[in-house]
Amino acid sequence: MLEHRVPSPPALSVWTGLATPRDERKNAAMDWLNYHHLLYFYVTAKEGGVTAASKRLKLAQPTVSGQLRQLEDALGGKLFERVGRRLVLTGLGELVFQYAEEIFALGGELMAAVRSGPTKTVRELSIGATAALPKLAVFSFVEPALRMEAPVHMSCREDTFENLLAALALHTLDLVLTDRPVGPGLGVKAFNHLLGESGVSFYAESRMATRLRRGFPRSLDGAPLLMPGKDTALFSNLERWFEGQGIRPHWVAEVHDSALIKVFGQSGLGVFAVPSVVDREVRRQYRVSRVGRLDDVREKFYAITVERRISHPGVVEICRRAKEMLAA
Repeated sequence: MLEHRVPSPPALSVWTGLATPRDERKNAAMDWLNYHHLLYFYVTAKEGGVTAASKRLKLAQPTVSGQLRQLEDALGGKLFERVGRRLVLTGLGELVFQYAEEIFALGGELMAAVRSGPTKTVRELSIGATAALPKLAVFSFVEPALRMEAPVHMSCREDTFENLLAALALHTLDLVLTDRPVGPGLGVKAFNHLLGESGVSFYAESRMATRLRRGFPRSLDGAPLLMPGKDTALFSNLERWFEGQGIRPHWVAEVHDSALIKVFGQSGLGVFAVPSVVDREVRRQYRVSRVGRLDDVREKFYAITVERRISHPGVVEICRRAKEMLAA
């Protein structure tokens, strides 16, 4: 089970409604949200049961159960249902859990801001990207976040899709950039934000590109080919397209790193495919030539966050820039 830092319970309940006359306060009781109750619910959902939550909170089980019942009474519905020995969130529970995550995350940011004092204005921004994404595209997406008026301290890491999702679930990453969405079978609560898509272009060393340009894409039949890793969406898309066209290139190598595959291609080992959105940068930086472009093979780009509504200004700026580039 993943470890999560449990925030300290706030000392006050907060009334979320408008002020009412004294004789109407009794009818307005539903508008009060007890943050102690919300915290006990949040920890129970994280830990998967009342017993584990009680140990984490250092409270008796009847106390936690009682607080959960009071929260359900206040909200007017069940938050959990029992499946075997496990507690599973209901539809209402899922909704409340999403808001609870945002509330306690914001509370943590508030405490960090207070501790750091008024002079610390730099905000942390942690980004993960899968190796399959072109480095040039990732740079183009994230670079505007470093030019915002409110400065950020950015950290970027590259890893496997699964490792990045685990880091996102632990809140050590704010954003994951990838070529595929989170599926229901991965067991990670995250939200997919489609940034856009691009056709793909094939590149090669100049003399090879000149030869293959004639009769493209049929010229790829028998041509030396550098393929991306099997765990990428681009691999599946290309394999499907080649099969559908009856084109059988000579598979030279499978290269998992998007920068390394360009170096292989630059040396004349074979032709390789890259999303067309970085066409100009690929040709200039790696001194390769474009063989041809395919618009019916599409590469999609996703931003994955733990928030349904993105709030971090750096993440907002990255998504804005990526959508702008991909739309163009």
